[in-house]
Amino acid sequence: MVNAFLVLAADKAEKSETIFFVIGCVFAAWAILIGTLGMRSETFPKDRGAATAVIGVSVILAAATMAAIIYVLN
Repeated sequence: MVNAFLVLAADKAEKSETIFFVIGCVFAAWAILIGTLGMRSETFPKDRGAATAVIGVSVILAAATMAAIIYVLN
């Protein structure tokens, strides 16, 4: 009986992978959007500020995706 309780407790302790999948899908959608905009416009992004923003959002999404998988695995 104690063994069954410990198995159930271990199953409950597992972290959900949903956060990783959600952030990963947002990151993939961002990559598709940026890729599409980049192929359709020769001047994308238009100025240095926009380029910095695109890079910043990309880095934040990449870091969030990595942090999510580390959280799930630990």
